[in-house]
Amino acid sequence: MGSSSIFSPRKTALALAVACLFSGQVLAHGGEAHMVEMDKTLTEFGADVKWDDYAQIYTITKDGAFIKVKPGANTAIVNGKSLTLQAPLVMKDNKAWISDTFVNDVFQSGLDQTFQVEKTPHPLNALSPDEIKQAVGIVKASPDFKPNTRFTQIALAEPDKAKVWDFVLNGTAVDAPREANITMLDGKFIIEARVDLKDKKILHWEPIKDAHGMVLLDDFMAVQKIVTGSQEYADALKKRGINDPSKVMTTPLTVGYFDGKDGLKQEDRLLKVVSYLDIGDGNYWAHPIENLVAVVDLVEKKIIKIEEGAIVPVPMEPRPYDGRDREPVAHKPLEITEPEGKNYTITGNMIHWQNWDFHLSLDSRVGPIISTVTFNDNGKKRQVMYEGSLGGMIVPYGDPDVGWYFKAYLDSGDYGMGTLTSPLVRGKDVPSNAVLLNQTIPDYTGAPMEIPRAMAIFERYAGPEYKHQEMNQPNVSTERRELVVRWISTVGNYDYIFDWIFHENGTIGIDAGATGIEAVKGVTAKTMHDPSAKEDTKYGTLIDHNIVGTTHQHIYNFRLDMDVDGTNNSLVAMDPEVKPNTAGGPRTSTLQINQYSIDTEQQAAQKFDPGTIRLLSNTSKENRMGNPVSYQIIPYAGGTHPVATGAKFAPDEWIYHRLSFMDKQLWVTRYHPNEMYPEGKFPNRSTQDTGLGQFSKDNESLDNQDNVVWMTTGTTHVARAEEWPIMPTEWVHTLLKPWNFFDETPSLGKKKEAQ
Repeated sequence: MGSSSIFSPRKTALALAVACLFSGQVLAHGGEAHMVEMDKTLTEFGADVKWDDYAQIYTITKDGAFIKVKPGANTAIVNGKSLTLQAPLVMKDNKAWISDTFVNDVFQSGLDQTFQVEKTPHPLNALSPDEIKQAVGIVKASPDFKPNTRFTQIALAEPDKAKVWDFVLNGTAVDAPREANITMLDGKFIIEARVDLKDKKILHWEPIKDAHGMVLLDDFMAVQKIVTGSQEYADALKKRGINDPSKVMTTPLTVGYFDGKDGLKQEDRLLKVVSYLDIGDGNYWAHPIENLVAVVDLVEKKIIKIEEGAIVPVPMEPRPYDGRDREPVAHKPLEITEPEGKNYTITGNMIHWQNWDFHLSLDSRVGPIISTVTFNDNGKKRQVMYEGSLGGMIVPYGDPDVGWYFKAYLDSGDYGMGTLTSPLVRGKDVPSNAVLLNQTIPDYTGAPMEIPRAMAIFERYAGPEYKHQEMNQPNVSTERRELVVRWISTVGNYDYIFDWIFHENGTIGIDAGATGIEAVKGVTAKTMHDPSAKEDTKYGTLIDHNIVGTTHQHIYNFRLDMDVDGTNNSLVAMDPEVKPNTAGGPRTSTLQINQYSIDTEQQAAQKFDPGTIRLLSNTSKENRMGNPVSYQIIPYAGGTHPVATGAKFAPDEWIYHRLSFMDKQLWVTRYHPNEMYPEGKFPNRSTQDTGLGQFSKDNESLDNQDNVVWMTTGTTHVARAEEWPIMPTEWVHTLLKPWNFFDETPSLGKKKEAQ
């Protein structure tokens, strides 16, 4: 918020000039207005207030509203339009005062058109708080429900896809009751249920065998208590010179699967716990307690095993990252304003921007779900994508030591990234013109949990959309605008930023950014000249004295249920090839395109070659030149770390048997509504691939079918000193790009009607 309580000389003079207007009460349309302090009132309302000393005017922003108001004026400018106030803004005691009706006058004026009332609820709207409570009440009323049962997921059971598209394209109401899918944990046992919210009855109840559920937030709290209260663990700490277990911060991690070679029983609900020492610098991640792992049984609430290696002194040099030991970086203000309001509107959960329309919701496992995406092409609403989201991700490490070999984090599948949503900060995490959206998801008790500022929507300038300067002719160019949906999830030491980016030219970008704190290893070497340095840096980089950043990967998979101008699509390959010149002339070779179809699921599972083209095509629809309408799938469109061309592990590793999605960048499977996650529904300690490897095993035909694209991308993260003690965001970019979907450059706009 801009300073409005500390006044400049110009502002003080203005205050004196208008002070005569204030007497505790001000006339308002013939009556007396009750005045309240503006800064306090608007801040509590969630608005940002800034004072422009040069123009002598206040700027107030909240969501889609942009307001300008001068002290003493009876009018305000709201999104470029004049609004008469019931009482003017006045100054007294170097403070601004407004009528207690100001908020209603301005924000209920109807001049801000960003938010619209949803007349007919979208059938994919997430469960409301009341529906969450209702769903939980239905299962709790079952005689099979046990008191200590917890909830890992409560989500809308989506209605039939064809009916949803009929609603979006034709306005036909979906004649189906609202239902909820519920996943529960009874101790270590998983139960799945489905309930009818209208008739308040259970439709399905099934205990799941041979599977382990997610790690829940209360598991984190339980582990901290178990480990720091253990005498055996305290003794292990003493050997490392740590006498106060209360200074130890625990990190509970899934144990993976190693076919019994780790000595752990497959049926037990276990976590491995690595720890860090809190020395008071605000960054316990910089002080790893190396080679000490506690194996915790979550059902028995105890440590069943302690795994130890050689004792390595804890790095003790303070490494704060919050600026407490730094001079603040001076930035002159950079302001983004939309004085006439937003170019987009939000109707319920539907976003409308330029020619794009899409539905937005937040899922407790995968985060934002973008659905029923259409593009208005000269008045015709054309289908692009039914549903898109993060499918899953994995962060595997390459160090075989006792505290590292099991580390392969399935962040969404094991922990639930939506549950770990990080509230966004305006002007830092998102630009100042962003609209911030609160979201409600269920917590592990089944209660609705509101996450403030969970997602953001903003429009931004992104360079020139096109430009051409013909000699002796006027320049022709236009700016590129993008609409961004942003969400951030904090999973332990890493913070992941996901952007869904809509372009005016029909392209959709998906960007994944990793920031936060490196997962580091304590070592004896201080510099690369020390005797142990070569061995200490075998699996990583020395990024600080006694600290190695271990080499790992960030591999993301996006589930994209593309429906290119209809639900039935085919996968087409276009490979540029050099061929002999048979047409005569001095050239000996030509460049031609070898185009062919990819007909089955197993053929579609491929490594990405950026020199080739892969299209999802609707062969029954053509543009005006007779080309099938298509979208190009680009799993890697650039990034700031080396690209992950596949999993950097030997093929005999068990991680390969369980999670084949990470080794190929393109997968296409037939649409089945129960196939949602590339790592499978229950990946924690899974013994085999229950995700994409299983989905594609039956090798179904993809020719002119309802198909789902699974796009894997990511980076191989080799640490460097510039990423410590906090890592600047490292991005990887993907694209979905129209390919003969349109008849011409779509960002040229609509043609003028003939006169």
